[in-house]
Amino acid sequence: MAPWRDDWSRSGLTPASAEALFHQGVSVSPSELIGEWRGSELPTGHPLDGLLPLYGWIGKRFRGLDEVDPLIFKHNGVERALDPGKLPLGLALALPHMARTEAAVAAFRLMQPLLATSAPKARLREVALEGVVSAAMIYDDLPIIDYFRRISPTRLIGSMDFRQTRSPFFFTLVRRSPSAA
Repeated sequence: MAPWRDDWSRSGLTPASAEALFHQGVSVSPSELIGEWRGSELPTGHPLDGLLPLYGWIGKRFRGLDEVDPLIFKHNGVERALDPGKLPLGLALALPHMARTEAAVAAFRLMQPLLATSAPKARLREVALEGVVSAAMIYDDLPIIDYFRRISPTRLIGSMDFRQTRSPFFFTLVRRSPSAA
């Protein structure tokens, strides 16, 4: 497995180094992901860097292969699964400075109850990426696939392929709760 350094979540990596770390990771099966995972971004200079933690993203919940909550946010002690299809990702990419203002964050927090969902919004499948078959999360309503590889016994690296960006957005997941299976 690829080595992991905790300071990378703060200091980041070059895009090429993050890509290399991802490709050094070990394949993981979709069933191994069942459970709750704490997320953190892996900064690489991607246009989305800094947005998820700013808005309160804490991770992902895999309830089953066809029941995935891809975006769990926390505000004022309340955790909510949000509907990715309702989030203005295109606007955040088009107006990155506006998306990082206190007003934008405050508006998002006020709207969280309206963006919340109890319905699954993604599914897990085995997908080949550059010849390696591993777990991937396919969003229901957005052109996004998150590919996963194991980089330590307790940590996954994710590579988000979003049609509206030229390069992948990298993040890590650490298991919060074990699989119910």
